[in-house]
Amino acid sequence: MMVGAVSSNRYSVREMLLAIVTFWCLIPSSATAIEEPSPAALFDVVSAHGSQLASLDSNAAAMTLFTSTVGPLLGLQDAASILSAKGLPSKVAQELGLSKMVQSAHQLMAALAAWQLAESIYRASSATDPALFARLTPSPARQEWLSATADLTELTDLFKQVPSRPVHETTTSSASSPARPELIHVALEVAREAQRQALVSWWSLREWKNRVRQARGLSRLCGTWQWTVHNHQNHQEQKLTMVFPPPGRTPVENSLPAETIVLGDSIYLRWEDGGFVQEDSLLFITQGHKRDGVTDAMKIEGSFLNNRGGWGPISAKRLAACPS
Repeated sequence: MMVGAVSSNRYSVREMLLAIVTFWCLIPSSATAIEEPSPAALFDVVSAHGSQLASLDSNAAAMTLFTSTVGPLLGLQDAASILSAKGLPSKVAQELGLSKMVQSAHQLMAALAAWQLAESIYRASSATDPALFARLTPSPARQEWLSATADLTELTDLFKQVPSRPVHETTTSSASSPARPELIHVALEVAREAQRQALVSWWSLREWKNRVRQARGLSRLCGTWQWTVHNHQNHQEQKLTMVFPPPGRTPVENSLPAETIVLGDSIYLRWEDGGFVQEDSLLFITQGHKRDGVTDAMKIEGSFLNNRGGWGPISAKRLAACPS
């Protein structure tokens, strides 16, 4: 039995809000169209906003700095706008992957703060002013926040060594005393770790729109379909039952494509099995009024081509809706 017909033309306020917010979030911004953001801006932020990063000791303070300053500077204006929005309905927040965005923003800011701290300690390790070095020692609250959020393996060692650096009695003795090799080594390791984590978190926030689009597309594809494939190479027709799971799940009924891309009504599937490769180029065909683009997808049509000379049309109809 075919599932997915529209049962009502009435919209709730929540459904309308979801549609409007999702559409606004997924359209490319003019700034993105003009200039693509670059991770090289991470270095500029650490250099230009070191004092602000040095004051962070909580997720709340980190999020405020991200949404107001750091996010836009890193080309993450759209993510910053969503994270600064108040009162988003739970369905909208789930659709936009808000919890993952929050985690990535916290980790990004903690990584930048740890990066700034490590570089400051490295520069001060050979300084002649003991007071300068002493001022770099993080507060207990800052140490706790960085340890919990940044998750850097060498960070604890750095905290242990910073307060233990001997304070020189005179400027002359400070100038002649060699910098501690172990402190320099740990500071450099923390800086390198923090740079890697900052890049990973930046990329996660950079790609959040694509994740939302892909998850929404996979939700449309999710369900049980009757797949009809006609191979012009041998004039054979094959009927298959295809089960596409919700995003993040693996079906037990059949194997999944090696690659699945769903953007709007377009579907690309790539199948691989040993030396066999097949690519399917497909489209959702909807009937009736299109309410949300998920429950109304009634058919799939397109074609396939494989590396064994096979080619031909594909058509599919939905047999069962996506499991909840």
